[in-house]
Amino acid sequence: MNQNRYHNRVPEIKDYGPEPLIVNIDSFAKMNNNYRTALWTGEHLQVTLMSIPVGGDIGLEMHDNLDQFIRIENGYALVQMGKDPDVLNDQQRVNSNYAVLVPAGTWHNIINIGRMPLKLYSIYAPPQHPFGTVHKTKEAAELAEKQK
Repeated sequence: MNQNRYHNRVPEIKDYGPEPLIVNIDSFAKMNNNYRTALWTGEHLQVTLMSIPVGGDIGLEMHDNLDQFIRIENGYALVQMGKDPDVLNDQQRVNSNYAVLVPAGTWHNIINIGRMPLKLYSIYAPPQHPFGTVHKTKEAAELAEKQK
């Protein structure tokens, strides 16, 4: 059995899927400084870490064919959701330890309203991004989406 492989060293933030992984998700989410980093990509789900700069956001989006779980690990955010991109009826301010569940077909955005980078992780089922995805900035992520 593999004992704690990270004992006495800083763990590498990379895509460990689809191998089994036991990880302190709170620590990994807080250490991640990229806009998006895939931590684990499997056949049926994916875990990504995100760091949203002050005043930044994920960007209004909707996924037709996947459900999404988002957990805020550090910071303050405004969550917006709705069935129409122009009518986001579900809005709430959240902070650390809040979870956001986004059903397929729901428009959503998360805006950093705090004074430090917003740290979160997201679980997509099925996976949304290619194995090993790293986007240093939101602009890099948007460019990658256009090139799909």
